[in-house]
Amino acid sequence: MKINLLRRLLVILIIVTPAVSYSGCKKQAKCGCGKDVLFTLTGTDAYVYFNETGTVISFRTLNDPYSTYNFCNPSEMFPKLSEYQSGDQLQVSGHAYWNCAYLNQSSNSSYGSLYKIYDVQVTDVYMDLYGKK
Repeated sequence: MKINLLRRLLVILIIVTPAVSYSGCKKQAKCGCGKDVLFTLTGTDAYVYFNETGTVISFRTLNDPYSTYNFCNPSEMFPKLSEYQSGDQLQVSGHAYWNCAYLNQSSNSSYGSLYKIYDVQVTDVYMDLYGKK
C-alpha cells in the first residue's frame, strides 16, 4: 500500500514539476532605435567614422573591434563632430539597440557571427584630453 502511494506521488511530481517550473518563452528584444535597450555606453573609447555631410556616422569600440555601432541621431550629433576628423578616437555615450537589418540577416543564418551591428542613440561625443598634450 505504501509503495503504491509512493509511486503515485512520484508520478504526480514528475508530471507537475515541469509544468510548474516552466516560465514561458523569453521575450525577444525589439530591434531599432528607441525600442528595447540592450546596454548603455558611458564614455566608451571608440574610433568614430563619418562622411563629410554627417548623414552616416558609425563607430567601433576599442574593446570590441568586430562590432559596428551606427548613430540613430547623426544629424543631431554631427555638429559636435565637426571639430574632429573621421577615424579619431573619441568617447561615446548612449543607449544601444539591435540593428534590425543585422537581426534579420543573422536569424536566417545557421551560424553565429563575431561581427554584430548595433544602433546607438548617442547622448554625448567628446575627446578625452586626460594625459594628452
